[in-house]
Amino acid sequence: MKIISNILVTALALVITAYLIPGIEVNGVYPALIAALILGILNVIIKPILVILTLPITIITLGLFMFVINATLFMFAASFIEGFTVDGFLIAILGSLIVSVISAFANNFIK
Repeated sequence: MKIISNILVTALALVITAYLIPGIEVNGVYPALIAALILGILNVIIKPILVILTLPITIITLGLFMFVINATLFMFAASFIEGFTVDGFLIAILGSLIVSVISAFANNFIK
């Protein structure tokens, strides 16, 4: 039940982010749900590997490189989901930040 609520919250966060940022487009509920599912899978499987591989640069930049990792995964998810587009890297950084904040707030509110 918690996984389903997390996916729904992330999908809602993606729709809100697409409404707020002109460079991000989500064409409907179905692409938002698929994007939320793919982002969840990427964050569980790929992100820990990337964090371990980039640990030295993350330490040197005092953790700011995590924004680059999040934006890269955000753009990667958008690259193969029809109906979910991200126009550039800076837009991806801003979009991943907003999705993370909205999801964290909403998930805390649901608890």
